[in-house]
Amino acid sequence: MGRNYKIAVIAGDGIGKEVVPEGQKVIEAAGKKYGFGVEWVEYDWNCDYYLKHGRMMPEDGVEQVRDKDAIFLGAVGWPSVPDHISTWDLILRLRRELGLYVALRPARLLKGITSPLAGRTAKDIDFVIVRENSEGEYSSAGGILYEGTPDELVIQESVYSRRATDRILRYAFDLARTRRNKVSLATKSNGIKIAMPWWDARFAEIAAEYPDVEANKFHIDILTANFVNHPDWFDVVVGSNLFGDLLSDLGPAVAGSIGIAPSGNIDPTKANPSMFEPVHGSAPDIAGQGIANPIGQIWAGAMMLEHLGELEAAKGIEQAIEAVLSGNGARTRDLGGDAGTVEAGTAVADALA
Repeated sequence: MGRNYKIAVIAGDGIGKEVVPEGQKVIEAAGKKYGFGVEWVEYDWNCDYYLKHGRMMPEDGVEQVRDKDAIFLGAVGWPSVPDHISTWDLILRLRRELGLYVALRPARLLKGITSPLAGRTAKDIDFVIVRENSEGEYSSAGGILYEGTPDELVIQESVYSRRATDRILRYAFDLARTRRNKVSLATKSNGIKIAMPWWDARFAEIAAEYPDVEANKFHIDILTANFVNHPDWFDVVVGSNLFGDLLSDLGPAVAGSIGIAPSGNIDPTKANPSMFEPVHGSAPDIAGQGIANPIGQIWAGAMMLEHLGELEAAKGIEQAIEAVLSGNGARTRDLGGDAGTVEAGTAVADALA
């Protein structure tokens, strides 16, 4: 038996509670096949917890998970709690206090999935979005003046540091060296006068350290159009917090469905546990019906295993996903089938085994 991993599990809200067990099921199947063990440490932090305790997680919650090898997150958010509370008090607190400054979101057209872009195949859509995950709009700098009056004034500052910007750019270039040696920057220096020209300058300086990697930049408006018209142009796309957030939903949508897309919140130093989750939210409209697609959670599990160094297991899970989707396997309703959440998760576990 290989290494035994201790994984923090936060199923969260809504369909998170339904898809996380399927992700665990597949990871356990991978452990049996590839020779590693997993110890799950469950945490009941979610909106129900907030309604009982007045907070999304305990005061020492970050310290409770800091010694784990990774965090496996389902979804956070429910109509009973305002989104800015559920997000800031749980997900963003973990991201910021654990130094998870890379949001990594692949956009890849899997076998068996049809892109909404006519005529596009798997060779056309295979890129990854690298989003700066700690600054920008997450800076929470600003306030409201003269609140409740006709003179009400809102100020929201986006703050960037050279340290954080350079490290996300270097991460993108290092990642490109493991892929197809191409990095594209999302910018808006023709409209945002101070911050984006500065990002452009930092990008140019970091790019000079990587002469073997092709570097180009796109204004965010035309970049979104090119994701649709020319997805084959892209390999690694890097951007500030807001731009990366927008692109990391558009990318998986181009690749067929945000319902199957995974993401990682990464500390590249591995000093703290990184956190892995599906891109989809808690989906209150279908929660509790047993019809949610577990593929995003399962694929997030593959990303987690890859981060932990279990490369063969991660690849095996991705191949099992594609085997189910490209054959006559169980497909959930969002992919044109009639399988339930448990049936779809079991199908992937069986294909892996």
